[in-house]
Amino acid sequence: MISPRRSKQRAKSARMMMQRPKPIGIGHNMGPPFEEAYYTYVWKKKVAEAWKTPDRLIIERRASRAAELGMTYRAYTLEILERGRHL
Repeated sequence: MISPRRSKQRAKSARMMMQRPKPIGIGHNMGPPFEEAYYTYVWKKKVAEAWKTPDRLIIERRASRAAELGMTYRAYTLEILERGRHL
């Protein structure tokens, strides 16, 4: 017969094993998968490229067009970036 103390120890070790992350492989740093990290890097790079400051004339034209449509400059720019063409 298993003693109650031994039973508690087994339950505790079972809980700890369930909580401990499984080792993925030799040399893995437990970070996100490589593919996910790459896509995150590319996404951040493209977002920075899309939101870089355009020329002054382009900003003025977008701001006036956004005002005509009753939108903010940022919302109008988002629409341009999303659709790939002007409204």
